[in-house]
Amino acid sequence: MRNDNNRMLTIFLVVFVDLLGFSLILPLLPYYAEQYGANAIVVGLLVASYAAAQLIGAPLLGRLSDQYGRRPILLVSIAGTALGFLLLGLAEPLGAALGTALFGGSLVAINLIILSLLFASRILDGLTGGNISVAQAYISDITTEENRAKGLGLIGAAFGLGFIIGPAVGGFLSTFGYSVPAYVAAAVATINLVAVYFFLPESLTPERQAEMMARPRAGFSLAALQVALQRPRVGPLFHVRFFFGLAFSMFQSIFALYAAGYPLNLSVQNTAFVLTYVGVLSVFTQGFAIGRLAKRYTERQLMLVSAIMMAVGLLLWGFAPNVITLLIVMIPLAFGGGVLNTVINSSLSKSVYPEEIGGTLGLSASIESLTRVISPAIGGILLQTFGAVGPALFSSVLMVWVSTFIWRKLFVNPDPPLEPRAGQMQYTTSAD
Repeated sequence: MRNDNNRMLTIFLVVFVDLLGFSLILPLLPYYAEQYGANAIVVGLLVASYAAAQLIGAPLLGRLSDQYGRRPILLVSIAGTALGFLLLGLAEPLGAALGTALFGGSLVAINLIILSLLFASRILDGLTGGNISVAQAYISDITTEENRAKGLGLIGAAFGLGFIIGPAVGGFLSTFGYSVPAYVAAAVATINLVAVYFFLPESLTPERQAEMMARPRAGFSLAALQVALQRPRVGPLFHVRFFFGLAFSMFQSIFALYAAGYPLNLSVQNTAFVLTYVGVLSVFTQGFAIGRLAKRYTERQLMLVSAIMMAVGLLLWGFAPNVITLLIVMIPLAFGGGVLNTVINSSLSKSVYPEEIGGTLGLSASIESLTRVISPAIGGILLQTFGAVGPALFSSVLMVWVSTFIWRKLFVNPDPPLEPRAGQMQYTTSAD
């Protein structure tokens, strides 16, 4: 038991440090790209490129962790994240050197090269950055079904704690240049890599690894998604994941543009402080509240209530006239989003066989990444056309539908049994 607690603490620190590096550059990325001539559309594509790459990388890493173990895949993914951040920081000097050598110092050419390197850095990080789903699979390996929601809540708490510190520190470091937070994030990821190598043991037993090695390699595919959606226990949860992710990622993806506009007109530092506040709420929800709530209520009850809270919070967000009101509105948003995200993953891990957990959570992460590809475009159009009311109303309606879906599929219908192992979900890259 003590060994499990030590591993839980280590994986908590791994996720915390990983999210600390990510959140250092999150609020600064749009401003960084705008220095080199990027407009709102290009900034949206830059944000979406990370999610699009993760759409491919997350399920592959999750499935490979089922075959080869969680620890080696965590090492690979963290190394990729470190290289991605380093490339992000080096984009300006590398772009200037290449532009001067190839195009005689043309400012237009230099800016295009720098923007291309920014895209390359985010794509590299996205392809290798599926370590959250691998960390969730690690937690599932060392917890029982009874305490899994609490264990996965620790992942969410680490996520939130990273967002408490990261944006504030990133906002401060940006005063020395937008590339400085990227270098610091690369250093943080390197420290994380060393910590995993020396202090995190493998969670899969040799017997489990041997069994999983016999299964085919996998990645994201429409065929895999179609098979998953047809499974009576997994399919409804993936539906909830997609529409919840679409609503919540719309709020996240356009928040910086929303905060910088009327009526808030926030600076990059103040935007970072608001994100820090959201991190505090997330830590409380997922580090303190979720474990206690999971003991008193069923996961389906928690999903329904949190979906309703999100629907209300998203609607109120669109009418927030000032920062004080916005901070109040974010309470049900952060609470509902934190609980729903944790409980979905916990339920998914209980809806498949142990050897499928990594692949299932990886496919879930890909569905979430898909929503973060779609949401910036839709949210940007709605924000530009209707103001904050547009994306808020759209997201709220989505969560109302999610609430009715949870009621119809998870309350009215009893839990079906697991399918026979012969009918397991196969995460193949092509149809057999």
